[in-house]
Amino acid sequence: MNRIKLPGSKKMKIILLIILVIIAAGVIIKFGIDNRKNVKEDIRQEQDSSIEEIISTNEEKNQKREESNPVNQEEENLYNEAYDLFFQGNYSEAINRADSIIEKFPESYKAYNIRGIAKAFSIGFEEGMIDIEKSLAIKGDYWYARYNKALNYELHGKLNESLVWYDKSLEIEPYMWSYYGKASIYGRMGDVDNTVLNLNKAIEVEGANEGESGIKKEAKTEKDFDPVRGNSEFEELIKDNK
Repeated sequence: MNRIKLPGSKKMKIILLIILVIIAAGVIIKFGIDNRKNVKEDIRQEQDSSIEEIISTNEEKNQKREESNPVNQEEENLYNEAYDLFFQGNYSEAINRADSIIEKFPESYKAYNIRGIAKAFSIGFEEGMIDIEKSLAIKGDYWYARYNKALNYELHGKLNESLVWYDKSLEIEPYMWSYYGKASIYGRMGDVDNTVLNLNKAIEVEGANEGESGIKKEAKTEKDFDPVRGNSEFEELIKDNK
C-alpha cells in the first residue's frame, strides 16, 4: 500500500508539528481562561443579585419594624427629662424619673441606659452596668448604651475594657466624646501617638457638627492628659486657632 508523502524534510515536518501542537495548546488554554471568566462573571452576578435581595429584604424589615414601633411621645418626653436631670448632676432624680419610665414602658432601652449611667456615677460600677446591659439586651446597636458602657468601665479604672467599648460605640456613631474618651485613656497611659490621634479625631468630628464646642477647652484642663502635657504635638493640637 502506497503512503502519501508530505513535501519537505523530516526536520521541517517535526517543526511544523511542534508549531501546530503549540497553537492547539494555546487555543485550549484560551478557551479555558474565557470559560473561567464567564463562570466567575455568572457567579458574581448571582452574588450581586443575592446581596441586593438581602439588602432589599432588610430594608423592608427595618421599615416594617419602624412602622410597628413608632416613637411614643410620652416616653420620649419623660426620657428627655431624665436625660436633662442626669446632665445637671441630679443623679437621684434622674434615676427616679427613669424608674417611672420603665414602670410604664418596660422595654424602654433609653430609660435603662440613662438610669444605668446615673447609677454608675452615684452608686457603683455593678449597679450601673446591670441597667446598661439591660438596655443593650433590648437594643444591641444602641450606640449611646455602648458609649455609656465604655464610660462606666473608664470611671472605674477598667481601661482596656473601656477602649473596646468606645470602639464598639464608634462602629455605629462617630461621637466626638467617644474619641475623646479614648484619647484621655491613652493620655493616662502616656501614649502620645494614640492620644494625639484620637483627640484630633474628636476635634475633627466636633468641627463637622455645628453647635458643638468644648473639646480643646476640656483638654486644656483634663488631668488625664497630664502625662503627655508638654509634648509638642499635643500642645499644638489643643492650641486655639487664630
